[in-house]
Amino acid sequence: MGTLWRDSGTWIALGVSLVFIVAGIVMHRVFVHILKTGAGEDSAPPSKKAPEHE
Repeated sequence: MGTLWRDSGTWIALGVSLVFIVAGIVMHRVFVHILKTGAGEDSAPPSKKAPEHE
């Protein structure tokens, strides 16, 4: 077990795993924030409905 922690591949795998965990936490917080506040009028795509005529 002691040699496992001295291997550079172990540290690379742990670093990559940590990056994915942090990215997942950040994306989760962003999605929850968007879902709680809702999309604003400015961020909504323009309506494709034709304007009404008289």
